[in-house]
Amino acid sequence: MSTVAETPIAHSDVTNAKILAISEDRIQGFVRDPIGEIAERSGVDSDTVVERIRAMLRAGTIRRVRQTLMATNLAEGALVAWQFPPDKVDAAFDYMFQQDPFSGHVVIRSTDAATPGSNYRLWTTVKVPQGYSIEKHCSQLARITAAERFRLMPAKRIFALGVGHVRRKAIEPGSKSDEPAVAKDTEKVALSELEWHVLDALKREFKAEEIKRDLWSARAEEAGVPLETFFRVAEELNRRGVIGRFSTFLEHVKPLATGERVTRFNALFHWAVPPGREIETGREIGRFHILTHCYWREGGPEFRNVNIMAVAHGTEKEKVLAHKRAIDEHLTSIGIPVSYTNVFWGGRSEIKPSEISPIAYREWCASLGVDPEMMRD
Repeated sequence: MSTVAETPIAHSDVTNAKILAISEDRIQGFVRDPIGEIAERSGVDSDTVVERIRAMLRAGTIRRVRQTLMATNLAEGALVAWQFPPDKVDAAFDYMFQQDPFSGHVVIRSTDAATPGSNYRLWTTVKVPQGYSIEKHCSQLARITAAERFRLMPAKRIFALGVGHVRRKAIEPGSKSDEPAVAKDTEKVALSELEWHVLDALKREFKAEEIKRDLWSARAEEAGVPLETFFRVAEELNRRGVIGRFSTFLEHVKPLATGERVTRFNALFHWAVPPGREIETGREIGRFHILTHCYWREGGPEFRNVNIMAVAHGTEKEKVLAHKRAIDEHLTSIGIPVSYTNVFWGGRSEIKPSEISPIAYREWCASLGVDPEMMRD
């Protein structure tokens, strides 16, 4: 094997692209040998997979490697739009990203023209452990950051959830699956103490030196259980639908060490469709391959009552809009009326996993001098 210094780190390198096309979002659920699975499906030998992922992670091409969870089934979560005085937006962004473990995506968004909701500049995803109130949590954040108001938009159904930025570069507008997307519910799953111990170890990010064929032995030891017990619990959690995918997340919002950018434009699409047709519409929109996320969320009057939201990324703004037009034309062709639609463009952006541990939440409350019991639903 070559040294790390000699190892290609560009996402566009032929071998790296083969690996990333699988490792970004094709390893669904929990698997005992993710590296072996990536190797088999990419056609790249496992030693090279380890070498390349380590090198890309150290160089920042890959920003993190981890087992994801279906956090919507484990914690109370919502997309939150925040309104601030213009001179407070950047400071609020910094606080949400740096000081709140329960905020995940933090994005400053804008529209091409003044439209309903365009005064809501900061958008975040927020999750709190089961039993706690996301509205009370956001009220605390609003107090600390001097927010004027916020709008909570929890997901009622999920129609698309993935990344695959390398794979999506070649997708043409209109490309979609043969069948409508599956509508996944957001019903919460209660976990035992043992399951939380395994889950906490399972979801922690991997450091470069931890990337190897045998990924899970050290995590089982961390959880304080035999490896077979770790596998049994993880596979049961997978069966219950709370495990997402094993993923190498590309750095897609900042220039890479190579000078390349994975994407340049991050678009949040909004549609308002008649009440009662949300699931039908979400399943149709969720078919489109370009989308990384698609949800039923209620935007309320602040956003002209939009109820379907989706995210797409691209390197050219016009092509991102072409993907949006293809979706709009499809909805028209199948008789789904859209009373309002809009695009919110992402600017400054940071992404981190949201903490969902009840233990971590109590510690956060203590750091603010807040009684955790006062934060419950």
